[in-house]
Amino acid sequence: MTPAELARALPGVTLKDARRIVSTVHRDGDVAEPNSCVRHVAREAVVAHGHVPGLEVVSRTRSLLDPFVKFALRTSDDKVIETVRIPLERPGRFSVCVSSQVGCALACAFCATGRLGLRRNLETWEIVEQVRVVRRTLDAARGERVHGVVFQGMGEPLANLEHVLAALRVLTDPSAVAIDARKITVCTSGLPSGIRGLARQAPRVRLGWSIGTARPGARRAIMPIDAAHPLEEVYAACVEHARLTGLSPLWAVTLLAGVNDAVDDALALGRLAQRFRADTGRVPRISVIPYNRIADDASDPFRRVDEDAERRFRDALHEAGTFTHKRYSGGSDIGAACGQLAARGG
Repeated sequence: MTPAELARALPGVTLKDARRIVSTVHRDGDVAEPNSCVRHVAREAVVAHGHVPGLEVVSRTRSLLDPFVKFALRTSDDKVIETVRIPLERPGRFSVCVSSQVGCALACAFCATGRLGLRRNLETWEIVEQVRVVRRTLDAARGERVHGVVFQGMGEPLANLEHVLAALRVLTDPSAVAIDARKITVCTSGLPSGIRGLARQAPRVRLGWSIGTARPGARRAIMPIDAAHPLEEVYAACVEHARLTGLSPLWAVTLLAGVNDAVDDALALGRLAQRFRADTGRVPRISVIPYNRIADDASDPFRRVDEDAERRFRDALHEAGTFTHKRYSGGSDIGAACGQLAARGG
């Protein structure tokens, strides 16, 4: 809860009390212990009506390839979700890739989570707690801190919009986790109503769109959501988001050899990006992601593109006036890279 929500929920707890209580909890203090900063009556009211739940850390696995760390976390109903600690370029700063659901219903062909099906939405506290778990592994004395959060773990965040929005309020509240909203990105496979809701209720948070390919027929073959929400419908919602927030979106493309890596795919994406610029005055940041094979699946039909094919794709976009960013997707040896989260412990 945010301090304002806590103060509204408990008569006798002032906003000042609530700020101190929330601050104590999120600095990993125990609100049940006597605290000179918190009035006794306020502390007793909180202890009587609530508690601070937690997630069990099942495993914490470090990549041997890079400084990525994957956490497997068990919920109270014995489900397992995965969270990734991502090192940023500046030493001591980290981003946390959080899950928003147990499994996912959208079944994107190149994503391990999509093969699990949807088991349930995560609660607000379960989303926030993933960040708190990671933060506890950092050395504050050495200046280490959580600098950002990306909603790109297990699940489709905008299919759990209510709890994601509530988690965003806690993550950005100065008395709680206190992360700059501009350092948080919510990624979606393309739910137009959720994109619009995010724009209106969290206008400083950035939007990421997993576009797959800008060729509609090819997109539907790898992202079944295109049947319910075609490319043009999602595009219109992204335009509205940019106009309302003034923020440029991130468009992510996971390149699959022989599927969406052709020059025609690049040109279609370039045309859409130029159209977006004309419609909004904003330039989408296009992130090219190498495909990461789904662990322990010999039947995986997809392959990572080779360097020449990726270069041709990026060059075609560049010649069309669209610049790309190659995302480093780390932790592939521990199943922590983009598209690999599957919580096999669950």
